Amino acid sequence: MSACIQPLECIFPAASRGILSLVGAGGKTSLMFHLARLLCGTGQTVLTTTTTKIYVPTPTQSETVLVANDPQAILLQAAALTDKLSHVTAGAAVMDAEEGKLKGFAPEAIDKFAESGLFDWILVEADGAARHPLKAPAAHEPVIPVSSNIVIAVAGLDALARPLSEVGVFRAELAAARMGLKVGESITESALCRLISHPLGLFKGAPDRALRVLFLNKADTQERREAAARIAAELEQHPFPVADVLLIGQALETLIVHARVPIEGRH
Repeated sequence: MSACIQPLECIFPAASRGILSLVGAGGKTSLMFHLARLLCGTGQTVLTTTTTKIYVPTPTQSETVLVANDPQAILLQAAALTDKLSHVTAGAAVMDAEEGKLKGFAPEAIDKFAESGLFDWILVEADGAARHPLKAPAAHEPVIPVSSNIVIAVAGLDALARPLSEVGVFRAELAAARMGLKVGESITESALCRLISHPLGLFKGAPDRALRVLFLNKADTQERREAAARIAAELEQHPFPVADVLLIGQALETLIVHARVPIEGRH
């Protein structure tokens, strides 16, 4: 697998703008800020935010952080930034100074941000996973704005071959039912495929019209890249395509896409 694939070309339609929501587990926040940096590098303006909660970004992730419960106040602050507008992170409140997390906005606020015209792209962390590599969404999750143009579902390959438990899987009991495993059993490639493709799995709540991108993250060893390739091959045989494109990559210090697998038939 080559590491020369351009991430923006894999995910974003040319000459467009809109809302991208990230769900799942295993690297959503890192991926969001990497994509923001790349988009800004092409001259586009970007807002990073959440409908759940995120850690306050580091200066290298986002130099400008705006906090206000009123979306209109965020827009007024952002408009006043002029030359510093290229990348802004916004939260409704700082939830806990020690925990250092930003409270998110309701999906309706995300629509207001988009309607303002200030930002070319709005990147939304729309799911929480307590830093686990995998998760199964509960009834109230994820919180995806219905106007999302793109939904990226993230899964951490480091969960493979580990016992299914709350240590590695957020909401392990729910995940067990959707993966066809018992709590404590080893997570196999096929079990991960079942979680990805389940109606209540990784793409739960994704708008039908949105481009669906599956990002198999933490492919930082040859063994994991080979496992990801087998998962891609298995998902391609699924009777109902669950995504439009599958990416195999890693998104910690830098964002690398090793392989892109288009999946035909969903749209």
